Amino acid sequence: MTEDEKMEVAVFRFSVISDFINVTQMTRSERRRLMQDKCARKWRIPFSEKTRISKGTIRRWIRLYTDRHGDLKALYPQDRSDHDQSRAMDEDTCGALIELKMQKPDATVPQLIKQMNRLKLPTPGIVLNKSTVYRFLHQQNLMDLTENKPVDRRKFEAELPNDLWQSDVMHGPKIEVDGKMRKTYLIAIIDDHSRLIVYAHFYLSENLACYLDAFEDALARRGLPRKLYVDNGAAFRSKHLEYITASLAITLIHAKPYTPQGKGKIERWFKTVRTCFLGNCTTGTLTELNATFDCWLNEDYHQKKHSSTGQTPFERFTSKMHCLRSSPANLKDYFRKVARRTVARDRTITLNGRLYEGPVALIGKRVELLYHETEPEKVEVKYQNKSFGMILLVNLTVNCRVKRDKNNNPQIHINNHTTSYQGGKLWSSKRSNQDE
Repeated sequence: MTEDEKMEVAVFRFSVISDFINVTQMTRSERRRLMQDKCARKWRIPFSEKTRISKGTIRRWIRLYTDRHGDLKALYPQDRSDHDQSRAMDEDTCGALIELKMQKPDATVPQLIKQMNRLKLPTPGIVLNKSTVYRFLHQQNLMDLTENKPVDRRKFEAELPNDLWQSDVMHGPKIEVDGKMRKTYLIAIIDDHSRLIVYAHFYLSENLACYLDAFEDALARRGLPRKLYVDNGAAFRSKHLEYITASLAITLIHAKPYTPQGKGKIERWFKTVRTCFLGNCTTGTLTELNATFDCWLNEDYHQKKHSSTGQTPFERFTSKMHCLRSSPANLKDYFRKVARRTVARDRTITLNGRLYEGPVALIGKRVELLYHETEPEKVEVKYQNKSFGMILLVNLTVNCRVKRDKNNNPQIHINNHTTSYQGGKLWSSKRSNQDE
């Protein structure tokens, strides 16, 4: 597996065990019931055909995560040696099985195997067994073809503030930008328990960069939630967002496609925005729109008693401040992108079309680069979880005047002075007449 694939698996494993990690209090019976629910559930496991997870596996993941004090890399999978084994069924057999299942949607796996063998559809030499056929049909989403099946939906409410945040994007009014009319997008996050809007802002796009800007501001203002509930938009399905939430011990939950009922609270609030704010708002610039919106949000919505809770959102959120998790002091660092590069023999590292100079000790090593796209001059390099500080852009003009001393420290001779780099610092000294 590549490092990115291992990261994806680790994020999935954290989503499975997060209910055990982030819980404040849980009795043994509640813990046992939660474990039974997770073992009984069907999962879509990255890079695996399996759909079930055993108790032993879940306990092992919890132990690995807690023993490493919450380090996400503890959940990275070990490299397997059997990835080159052949498949149990060939392409012709799989196609025949799919066609037969579509013709007989109510047929069970044993019935399908019996019918396949009776019609001599499997390729000679291939023996169908129940587990193989079941796993394949489940992977193809063919195990339940019944339409109009009733769904058990129930209202819910988080027990405490910051237990659960719901987030979504609403299409806003058009405004004039540089002489052109541009659509705006309201990115909003609501606390499920109190109905407080932890953050909401109008943007000119609904892409990942805008969402991460809103999410970072929400965390800085209101602390860390235990769960974040979003839909299946492109920004919400980002691997970068998954890594950020997992690193902050936040469970990222995606709603089922085409089921907006799960995000009822944020959808209901969007309706309030349309009727109570946009209905009486005269749009100007984007800055003016957000300023007017912030005034309405803090002085009107947050101060009115909510019909469902009997309290104002602000009162309900602040009444249980003791249970909130504060954001880390280095919150901005958690939003950095991660790239992996190999340091070239000339110490150079290429990132997004820019050339950087890495430490001598890392020549030939595969390193991690952590950076913000908006700050290309600030790139941190790590190797084996150890930071080697910030790396600088290569200055070819300076490098042509660099000489090396016996300790392999670069020296630059400029205007009768010798400037050397030692221990990450610049040292300057006057050259003698003999040196000249």
